[in-house]
Amino acid sequence: MSNFLVFHPIIGDRFSDLAAFFEQYGNPNYCWCMRWRLKSTEFQNTKSKERRSKLQSLVRDNTPIGVAAYLQDKVVGWCSIAPRETYPLLESSTTLKRLDNLPVWSVVCFFVDPDLRKQNLPVKLLQAATKYAFSQGATIVEGYPVEPDKSYRFMGSPSTFEKAGFQEAGVAKNGRKIVRLYSGK
Repeated sequence: MSNFLVFHPIIGDRFSDLAAFFEQYGNPNYCWCMRWRLKSTEFQNTKSKERRSKLQSLVRDNTPIGVAAYLQDKVVGWCSIAPRETYPLLESSTTLKRLDNLPVWSVVCFFVDPDLRKQNLPVKLLQAATKYAFSQGATIVEGYPVEPDKSYRFMGSPSTFEKAGFQEAGVAKNGRKIVRLYSGK
């Protein structure tokens, strides 16, 4: 599989590729990866179509939203990565508070085509996403992994982040680890 995989940030006309991927599955089509990008009440008061439009507006405004994995010109995986401040719900979280005032990019979501699961694609997506973030000037990428048997598991498993070289940087109020990868600049 990996010989045919390529990774691209979702910019410009690549939004239509991501939209086709999201529309193929239930969960992404429901939230359009806007859960962390909207405050709770705003998220609850918007429908799927509005969330899609808001995500597309971010792409039009050149706001980073993430990286997709392509297999034969079709999106098969997604990793949401962007500057932390572009995630209002994360910024206001009382559980996943900032560890410090350093600028970080945050990884908040993964989604992989069900036919390609158990093939290490989340790790490859995370590696491509961090490479993209560093190419955009990020010096720290942060993640909030969740054990596979818990809710919010779309945020990535501890093993995914560990395999990509992330290390524990802190512990959230609820006991969840906060992990970081530094650019090495």
